[in-house]
Amino acid sequence: MSDPFVVVGGDAAGLSAASKFRREAPDREVVVFEKGRWISYAYCGMPYFIEGRVERLSNLLSLSPSEVAERGIDLRRGHEVVAVDPEEKTVRVETADGDSFEQPYGDLLVATGARAATGPFDVRGMDGAFTLHNMDTAAAIDAYIAEPDAYDPSRADVSAVDRERVERNAAMPAPETAAIVGGGYVGVEMAEALSGRDLDVHVFQRSDHLLPPFGEAVGERVEAELVDKGVTVHTGCPVEALVGEDRIEGVTFDGETFPAELAIVGVGIRPNTELLDGTGVGLGEGGAISADEYGRTTLPDVYAAGDCATARHAVTGEATWVPLGLTANRVGRAVGATVAGDPTPVGDTAGTAVVKAFEMEAGRVGLVEDEAARAVGFDPVRETITAGSRSGYYPGASPTDVTLVADRATRRLIGGSIVGADRAAIRIDTLATALEADMTVPEVERLDLAYAPPFSPVWDPVLVAAKVLDGTLDEA
Repeated sequence: MSDPFVVVGGDAAGLSAASKFRREAPDREVVVFEKGRWISYAYCGMPYFIEGRVERLSNLLSLSPSEVAERGIDLRRGHEVVAVDPEEKTVRVETADGDSFEQPYGDLLVATGARAATGPFDVRGMDGAFTLHNMDTAAAIDAYIAEPDAYDPSRADVSAVDRERVERNAAMPAPETAAIVGGGYVGVEMAEALSGRDLDVHVFQRSDHLLPPFGEAVGERVEAELVDKGVTVHTGCPVEALVGEDRIEGVTFDGETFPAELAIVGVGIRPNTELLDGTGVGLGEGGAISADEYGRTTLPDVYAAGDCATARHAVTGEATWVPLGLTANRVGRAVGATVAGDPTPVGDTAGTAVVKAFEMEAGRVGLVEDEAARAVGFDPVRETITAGSRSGYYPGASPTDVTLVADRATRRLIGGSIVGADRAAIRIDTLATALEADMTVPEVERLDLAYAPPFSPVWDPVLVAAKVLDGTLDEA
């Protein structure tokens, strides 16, 4: 018990690591410090709770504190690790009650996640202005957009919730118009969620199309879907400031003010790495903690996993920062096994992601933008095709756009995106598998994908795209 495995952060990566470690090393102590009260929750489900599609906040919880305790994990909520001393192998911990102490460790995992970036938009102290990156905010938004006499407090049915904040927002007049700053994942998903709550929704995107990591073809179809469902989309329209004193009154762009009683700022996230300041730890892309193929940092016996850490890119082989839920869970589990004595690679990331916008689904993987591909030495060639999602005579068929990107010299597939209304998103897994296997476009074209009229045409849209891109490469 003199060399505990100390984990900082009680969400996906941290508790995955602690749980795996406890199973593999039952005789060794594992302590998890979480600075807040929330643990093990589904961040990606929060827009669907706000929309009302998920009925209770508790539905988004994976593990309760009592379930964690039953696993033999020493979980300490309200304990913030504020500093690490890698020479003494201790962490300094401050409690919610104002106490502090030094905790020794044998191995340390930093799984502190990330926080919402606000850019120039300070939402603090302004009612009706939010960034969506934790459960308390989700509960507050849900309360804020309800009419005071119609709010159902049982929806926020978790003891960890900031009850005072929820009640304050529930007492305010319900907004009619929402301004969403940023057309990425959060912006698109919140546009659907707030529309489902009968708000007049406006999305403001700095670039010329929504969802920049997905590419132009996806952005255009998602924008068309949002507009068709009543959302107003402002592309090429950078917001300059939030307007309001105590409560949000609107946003400014091009020197004009657009009135709104609700603002959601979704302009990105930043890794939480401050506890390692002064340690000399290596940092990588986005300021995330550099971690190797086993999750090890440049500090001895210190690991990093989840949204605060880098991972190796499946296409480039270089360290990258792609904060995603599966990566956090998978890397955390691998680190837990490694610390327990079973060295386990954390695996690569291909940046595989999907998003839903009303009836439209989109997926992306790898290097989708030409600029990103050229920056790492590839000569990208791309094709975008439109094909049916099922046999044309079978009900439910829908146009599916597939974009594939390959390297000219090697014909290797390096990226792709898919968008459509009929099971388009799940098809991205085929491309993710191809990327992980370093397949060439001709090899993708020869894949033996399943065919039956209710599921796919004889030539799946992925195969059609590979066939067309292969022909283009022949001409290059």
